[in-house]
Amino acid sequence: MQQNVYIILANGRVFKGKPFGAVGEAVGEIVFTTAMTGYLETLTDPSYYGQIVVQTFPLIGNYGIISADFESNSSKVKAYVVREWCQVPSNFRCEGELDAFLKAQNIVGVHGVDTRELTKIIREVGVMNAKITTTLNNFEKDLAEINGYKITDAVQTVSCRETISTENTDVTGKSISAIEIVPTSDIGKSVDVVTSRDVATVDTKEASGVCRVALWDFGAKENIRRELIKRGCEVITVPAETSTESILALHPDGIMLSNGPGDPADNKGIIAELKKLSASGLPIFGICLGHQLLALAQGAETSKLKYGHRGANQPVKDLKTGRVYITSQNHGYAVVANSLPAHARMRFQNANDGTCEGIEYLNMPAFSAQFHPEASAGPLDTSYLFDQFIALMRKDCLTCR
Repeated sequence: MQQNVYIILANGRVFKGKPFGAVGEAVGEIVFTTAMTGYLETLTDPSYYGQIVVQTFPLIGNYGIISADFESNSSKVKAYVVREWCQVPSNFRCEGELDAFLKAQNIVGVHGVDTRELTKIIREVGVMNAKITTTLNNFEKDLAEINGYKITDAVQTVSCRETISTENTDVTGKSISAIEIVPTSDIGKSVDVVTSRDVATVDTKEASGVCRVALWDFGAKENIRRELIKRGCEVITVPAETSTESILALHPDGIMLSNGPGDPADNKGIIAELKKLSASGLPIFGICLGHQLLALAQGAETSKLKYGHRGANQPVKDLKTGRVYITSQNHGYAVVANSLPAHARMRFQNANDGTCEGIEYLNMPAFSAQFHPEASAGPLDTSYLFDQFIALMRKDCLTCR
């Protein structure tokens, strides 16, 4: 008979469940995601670093483990909570099952939890810390540990350690193949794959009409790189602590600011470097945390949301066209719209709560999105933003035309 596992919330509420995955305890910020699929992308998304993730969809694990769907090389969550865990997955791509994956990643899992009630508490009370434990004998001590928990050094922990070029392997160890440049009108159609090449250095730029993008890695999802490579870009991924001078020394045609975990305001050094980089005149595209950091570098403010936006069904309105898109999102902070400087304007707005979802800058070739245009998992309604970024680079760079 399985032992019980308990989820202790910071407000004193306790939920009982059964263990799967790794056996042990875990303390973290407890959040929920409403995505019906994409649990592999969730588990390997670096933006979830330091968090206990609750899946609102009642059945998780039914298509098993598929390494090609990973967004990084390991799971970044502190713990994983589901209503029902599928013990017999069925999918032609399946390489294993969820329980074994969590064990291998040393991630504590809990199933058999009333995730509907748990989600309602988070939604009504707000995001809070929690602890997963096998005993309630040290309740007061556990509460003190819960209340003392804080996510620290998040970006530095999940960022890459060295510069990585397009031609390196992806997160599954497989070779990334360069793909022909895709005309905007042909996005979504099949393209021919070009044979991948082994490149030892990234300090020379071929006159091949390819845009070179410096991907500033704050916890980048693999699909951001894939979307750029799919459009013919040479991608050089640089660590979070890279200086402006080092980035410019790569002679990029544009800068991609990635997603990532934690409070954006904690990254004061990165914000200072980004402020300098903004003066370079290079096209900049920020996603999620990158969107927030760019706004902070331009003098705006950010604030923490009550329970965040996490899921693959968030409606966002384009304030320029009036069109509404369904987007994938994963963030607990937002840029304060009325704090934007005069040279910035809100381009996208969340249709549910009115928060800022995207910014255009009038004094430089830069824009950003709070949502994830690369999706993974989720709808690709806004993937055209990658094409807009490439258009900005081609406008200013002869070798890209």
